[in-house]
Amino acid sequence: MAALSLLLRVRTLPHLARRRVSTLRPTVRSMAAAATAPSDAFRKIQIQRDGTTFDAYVVGKENAPGIVVLQEWWGVDFEVKNHALHIARMDSGFRALIPDLYRGKVGLDVAEAQHLMNDLDWQGAVKDIRASVNWLKANGSSKVGVTGFCMGGALSIASAVLVPEVEAVVAFYGVPSSELADPSQAKAPVQAHFGELDDYVGFSDISAAKSLEKKLKSSGVPYEVHVYPGCAHAFMNTSPDGIKRRKAMGMHDENPAAVDLAWSRFRSWMGAYLLSP
Repeated sequence: MAALSLLLRVRTLPHLARRRVSTLRPTVRSMAAAATAPSDAFRKIQIQRDGTTFDAYVVGKENAPGIVVLQEWWGVDFEVKNHALHIARMDSGFRALIPDLYRGKVGLDVAEAQHLMNDLDWQGAVKDIRASVNWLKANGSSKVGVTGFCMGGALSIASAVLVPEVEAVVAFYGVPSSELADPSQAKAPVQAHFGELDDYVGFSDISAAKSLEKKLKSSGVPYEVHVYPGCAHAFMNTSPDGIKRRKAMGMHDENPAAVDLAWSRFRSWMGAYLLSP
């Protein structure tokens, strides 16, 4: 895993070096209270796997198709909960589950988030995802998909390769390293979303999107790769605090139409594979 962490540092640190981390701290830390805003809607559970236990947060209708929702590098914060709530409230109705991959830790600025991601046991995270999928299936969800954002997007694609119980995946702006998972070996249908202006080179930029598309084509599974003009990284984060955080990181784009289109495509994809008999 040391090599994988090094690869991720190479991908992200040059990008972040262009932005002053010191300017992010006041803005991001001011959102700590907002991180708990949607929590009342969630039920906290504990999931066991391989002798370890981790927390997870569930929202949505009992016995509905399940979707595991994976965090960005920040951790289980307000934005990933916003996404899970949005998914649970779609007209078709899904049950969303967020596994806490960081075991209670949340990055309150870029440096902390980078540290948490670099220290993540990525193979262990995939095991957490598989345990989450199986918890949903053991608790009323006959079919389960996986979605995620940034770091979670990369892990979503890895789930299509490494978690055989997954029926469908939707990934937002993230591709796993070849050490973790090869998308050409995907076994579940994959839909992926990228911003045209994303400059996380090799991870979620245009080159990463094109490389992913080529590998998914060779996998033989159904796939879609969508690129949104005028959108940068994390363009799905549209809460007031999420927009402030993006602007503090130099991402000033706002494109509600692209966000609506991406959610519409998400709903169609997950509906096709999770709601069908």
